[in-house]
Amino acid sequence: MRSTADTANDPCSAFSHDDFERLQTSVDLLDNRSFATKLTSAVGGVIERGVELLPSSVHDGLTKIVAGSLSTALNGALLTMDKDTEGDSWDWFHKAVVTATGAAGGATGVAGAAVELPISTAIMLRSIADIARSHGEDLRSDEVRLSCLQVFALGSPSPADDVAETGYWLVRATLSEAVKDAMRYASSQGAANASAPWFVVTIHKVAERFGFAVSQKLAAQAVPVLGGIMGAVVNYAFIDHFQDTARGHFTIRALERQYGQKAVKDCFERIRTDKQSNSSRR
Repeated sequence: MRSTADTANDPCSAFSHDDFERLQTSVDLLDNRSFATKLTSAVGGVIERGVELLPSSVHDGLTKIVAGSLSTALNGALLTMDKDTEGDSWDWFHKAVVTATGAAGGATGVAGAAVELPISTAIMLRSIADIARSHGEDLRSDEVRLSCLQVFALGSPSPADDVAETGYWLVRATLSEAVKDAMRYASSQGAANASAPWFVVTIHKVAERFGFAVSQKLAAQAVPVLGGIMGAVVNYAFIDHFQDTARGHFTIRALERQYGQKAVKDCFERIRTDKQSNSSRR
């Protein structure tokens, strides 16, 4: 429960009760970012075995494969979006489509990943954009579209990350300059296209992190167990994870438009610190 003591020094004192609760929810969503944890709970301990089954060509070319999937997704995923529609996002619709795609791709194992991965990525990006729209973002903005791409990096912590760091803000800050450069280039050209140098840089920065989550997904699908059922379960966990990340991210962006980034970050850190302190006492 929110403390009312010493409100003068409370970085959350400016927030309304509802907005404070929204930020608390975002902290929970962004602190539970491990796709591996969700995947393990869904399919059991098959990831380690799956890694051994992945062809070396997949290991070696994963970032390139993922970057290609992201480029394809950004160019195609938003074409069918009604950018003027208001209301809640269609999370379950996108979950159903990605799950069906996983079931179809699972029947062919890793061999079908080259076909299935770009399709799944495009549907997930469309879902992320739909969540962004439901939080008041303008999907006509190149900056917003690139922020949708950021979700794949924000939701993909790598083994090199220092768990003591606030991963969300660290990754967001690391990507922000590349996104700004991509936005400036896109604005000067009239569109964000795959030939823009800074667009390519942004794609590859996102792909480097998203590729870690993709490797876990492919590893699980590489284990020849139940075929299409495994693919469906893996894809459901995949989109569920990135939808959670998108909800947390775009809630924070909406609050930043109202309170400013510093106020939101300071309150976010206060909530996170209190949450960790409460956990350590248990």
